[in-house]
Amino acid sequence: MPNPADLAAVWLTLKLATVVTLILLLIGTPIAWWLARTRSAWKGPVGAVVALPIVLPPTVLGFYLLLLMGPNGVVGQFTQWAGLGLLPFTFGGLVIASVFYSLPFVVQPIQNAFEATGDRPLEVAATLGAAPLDAFFSVAVPLAKPGFFTAAILGFAHTVGEFGVVLMIGGNIPEKTRVVSVQIYDHVEALEYAQAHWLSAGMVIFSFFVLLALYTLNPTGRRK
Repeated sequence: MPNPADLAAVWLTLKLATVVTLILLLIGTPIAWWLARTRSAWKGPVGAVVALPIVLPPTVLGFYLLLLMGPNGVVGQFTQWAGLGLLPFTFGGLVIASVFYSLPFVVQPIQNAFEATGDRPLEVAATLGAAPLDAFFSVAVPLAKPGFFTAAILGFAHTVGEFGVVLMIGGNIPEKTRVVSVQIYDHVEALEYAQAHWLSAGMVIFSFFVLLALYTLNPTGRRK
């Protein structure tokens, strides 16, 4: 059965995934909107940067984030100057690293949903006197609801399943940075296979229900 350390890791993982998903929805929506609507030559490079974590090894991303947030990095020097200390091996550091790592899993579904709505609904809203911001919130966002649903599920699930990035940035501090994936690794290293089994089986069940929700609850997946 799970011990207190396992439960603490589960709680920390759920807390991290919730915070990261909310942040990603806030910052990912304007990025997705811009990528869906712009005709700028910067669309390709920006889209490539957003999608980079999909193909980049997590340890590589974690390494460079560690350098940036370390004592000699630009971010690290700023946080020290601001009196915030250093972010590596803290929950805040985990959040920032996870936001970067899960960004494409939130931006891309929302971008696809915005692109699928097309220009016509916004043009109609404009002819009825709706300001651009009003049309965005009253027309574009409701029509893109399936994309937001998919983005929230994928962002949350991807954050829960992280290992390389969180290990590089957060280390292995009990109740502070030790998430479920790291806890499983610790159990395996200690040959505690029964404990590793409980957590691993929980991750398998969680992953199954995430996919089940994605395929059955998402409005785009239902037959009309």
